[in-house]
Amino acid sequence: MIKEAVEFAVEAHRGAVRKGTRIPYIVHPLEAAVIVGSMTEDEELIAAAVLHDVLEDTDAGEAEIRRRFGDRVADLVVDETDDKRQSWLERKAEKLRRVETGSRDLKIVVLGDKLSNIRAVARDYLIVGESLWDRFNVKRKDAHAWYYWSMADRLRELEEYEPYREYVSLCRRVFGEKKKWEEAENGGKRS
Repeated sequence: MIKEAVEFAVEAHRGAVRKGTRIPYIVHPLEAAVIVGSMTEDEELIAAAVLHDVLEDTDAGEAEIRRRFGDRVADLVVDETDDKRQSWLERKAEKLRRVETGSRDLKIVVLGDKLSNIRAVARDYLIVGESLWDRFNVKRKDAHAWYYWSMADRLRELEEYEPYREYVSLCRRVFGEKKKWEEAENGGKRS
């Protein structure tokens, strides 16, 4: 199943690159799958990690994912998919709600995705500094800090895993301590 998921994702993401880079996009879902594979041997969770962005970022459809990979994988991919018709803030708030009430399986897949993302952010932040935020649709560091730290709260039940601890460590490295961003949010500085 994992091999088929990789082949499907490679084809679906063909030609796409990571935002602000020339890195082929497929590197991200493959890295997310490796992270998930460090927490579980469950092939369906690993396949869901490989496929987590195909509905959001490609022409692939839910019915095809369901037919080829089964209901469990498809449900995880659907739960990981943002509705791009919403604003960034609406999408992120909705994702946080889904993760908060979601299954442990969903949280494992989301952690794979988010750790891969924060690794890329941390790497690029070291290279380009504060101008990194210019490559995103929402160009405010405080908004990203709110989202990443809020996600850390929702994933806390996974703190036994090294990937969770790495995620929190990278959040600190990029954004500083969580308390700083909670104060900004409570002070109305985040819109």
